[in-house]
Amino acid sequence: MIEKVQIISRRLIEDERGWFLKAITGKEENLPNHTGEVYLTMGKPGQSKAGHYHNEAVEWFTLIAGNALLLLEDVKSHERRTIEMSLQKAITVFIPQGVAHLVVNNGNEDFILLAYTDILYKPEDTIPYMIKEV
Repeated sequence: MIEKVQIISRRLIEDERGWFLKAITGKEENLPNHTGEVYLTMGKPGQSKAGHYHNEAVEWFTLIAGNALLLLEDVKSHERRTIEMSLQKAITVFIPQGVAHLVVNNGNEDFILLAYTDILYKPEDTIPYMIKEV
């Protein structure tokens, strides 16, 4: 499943007031016909968030502040991928079912990650998985 991970380039629009960034435009592949959950998570420097995978849910991640490494591992093939994320190089990453994910703050300030998942939270679909940090 790791080969189904997608990196989607985004356009950061900046002016004297601040910035604007679309994380989901509604034109991406794999979008569901219904609304799931949109959420934000913050990670302190040197800390990591997530460390799990889903059998049902798919997710889209966009970093909106700070810097992070997104570590991915296909839970069946154990193929791995590391993606650098930052606001300056804005991307949205699609994560399919069966791909474990860990977001590591490798910067000096808090990161803020905007996320969307296609289904409502089910505790039984959040399966802990240890990915060794780089």
